[in-house]
Amino acid sequence: MTDAMETLTLDDALKHHFGYDSFRPLQREIVEASLGGADILALLPTGGGKSLCYQLPALMRPGLVLVISPLIALMKDQVDALNANGIPATFLNSSIDAATASGRLAGLDRGEYRLLYVAPERLVLPSFLERLARWDVRRVAVDEAHCVSEWGHDFRPEYRQLSVLRERLPDAPVIAVTATATGRVREDIERFLQLRSPERFVGSFNRPNLQYRVYEKRDPLKQLLAWTAERPRESGIVYVSSRAAAEDLAEKIARAGISAVPYHAGLPPNVRARNQERFVRDEIQVVCATIAFGMGIDKPNVRYVVHYDVPKNLEGYYQETGRAGRDGLPSDCVLFYNGGDAAKQRHFIRQIGDDAERARSERLLAQMLDYASTSTCRRAHVLRYFGEDAPAECGNCDNCLNPVERLDGTLAAQKFLSCLYRIREHRGFSTGAQHVIDVLLGAATEKMRTWGHDALSTYGVGTELSRDEWMALLSELIRLGYVEQESAHKTVFLTPEGMAALRQKREISFAPPRFVSGKTKKKTRKGAAASAEPFEEDLFEHLRRLRKGLADDQGVPPYVVFSDAALREMARVKPTTLQRFRGVSGVGDVKLERYGTVFVEAIAAFEDRKDQASA
Repeated sequence: MTDAMETLTLDDALKHHFGYDSFRPLQREIVEASLGGADILALLPTGGGKSLCYQLPALMRPGLVLVISPLIALMKDQVDALNANGIPATFLNSSIDAATASGRLAGLDRGEYRLLYVAPERLVLPSFLERLARWDVRRVAVDEAHCVSEWGHDFRPEYRQLSVLRERLPDAPVIAVTATATGRVREDIERFLQLRSPERFVGSFNRPNLQYRVYEKRDPLKQLLAWTAERPRESGIVYVSSRAAAEDLAEKIARAGISAVPYHAGLPPNVRARNQERFVRDEIQVVCATIAFGMGIDKPNVRYVVHYDVPKNLEGYYQETGRAGRDGLPSDCVLFYNGGDAAKQRHFIRQIGDDAERARSERLLAQMLDYASTSTCRRAHVLRYFGEDAPAECGNCDNCLNPVERLDGTLAAQKFLSCLYRIREHRGFSTGAQHVIDVLLGAATEKMRTWGHDALSTYGVGTELSRDEWMALLSELIRLGYVEQESAHKTVFLTPEGMAALRQKREISFAPPRFVSGKTKKKTRKGAAASAEPFEEDLFEHLRRLRKGLADDQGVPPYVVFSDAALREMARVKPTTLQRFRGVSGVGDVKLERYGTVFVEAIAAFEDRKDQASA
């Protein structure tokens, strides 16, 4: 790379290096502040282009930008993407052998690189700090900066040691970037990284291309298989609550003919790395994962994220759903939820010994359950949680696309709570939810006769609701704390608060349940402008296969060659000259030279075959 590149305007540099014609919100302001020498704290949503905020300044000024990144896989993916754009970048971590590391160190000594990615553990080694002084480091970027705070969702103690950079590189401005951070986390970032009068940039937490949905959790495996079957060529992540569930679910999905692998911290490192690599390279459709999976994934074409179990808090949920649609294309975020999930989480919370931490966990779970049960705009609910103003409706969640009226459940709740009380009073034991509903519906089952529950005063008094509606009401009663569900045997029982609600005849409403069914994929996404312009799907698939072959030859993920968004634009505008091809968003000058001819020829040949077939 020549120094002449450093004389380009920001817009010209953006197109030349990365192929984009315009900046995303706040990117230009952050880049300009960085070039001006300021310390920066930047909060941009996942998919908001945080990396470019420190990558572009590295190309506009001489010297080296040091990037601290928490995960090995993320380093490699970002360096692969930079190299594909002709940008000299490298990384140093435990995944490379001594000879490779030695070669890269020599290249750093010669000033061959513009960006160097390292893990925080390596950064504080005395031998590394000595070398660092020789490398003309002009800027420091701290990625996933929330890891410095105990109040963040991914606290890493080694991040606290990064303050040593201020001592060793006193003149190098620092840019700290993250996707989510509360006020307390932001304070920790500034304090522990010793940011000096930082310029602060906080982007919107709104991801308009993501569609949020919550489905009543009934036979969740069947629901999940129905969901994935509608998306045979799309990548998805399914989050579960335990390692065992990740392995079990991946096996069941694979048995149904959908390629799937598990991912969790208990897998051998080589298996975990291999599963992640196959997913990133579009060789696997679904990853069933615990929350250990996500922060190191730079895969932009994850088309859906499904939460098979309710998360512990809304911040984690937002972070995990943020893995979807990083390329800006329409993507789905789905939560399967029922009251049993809430009961299970509450059971875990009760095991917390520290009173303050237990109270905090209960509060965070309550906010998550409010999101799951609301009948108002879900996006607005999330945005308000992060302190952001939001319109009443977003036009791109289930409650906005298909509004439902909450049902008056006051009388029905009285019947349910009374039934719980009568069952317990009758024989001294509680039962499962389905049996309680059987009593209310007047079912003639063997258990009913054996236990004498057909003689209860609540027998057959609940025929005005369907079984599904009773279950939806139960979820609301559990959320409110009126009913508890014992996690081991699934029995339900009345709580003291529930008894008070019964006596006081408190007003209760609930939303009718929604279930996964056919044709969930074609709903209008008003908030996703990227979907507005049609493209030729057969050509898109043809280009995907071409991209996969090129990526495999180079040993990189397909998105490193071109993103799905770029391929869709190619399948829409069908460029058959290099000049038109350069106009595609994501085609910079290096990629134009490297891939332009092969893609232009492939598009022209596809169009010729189509013309011949229609002649």
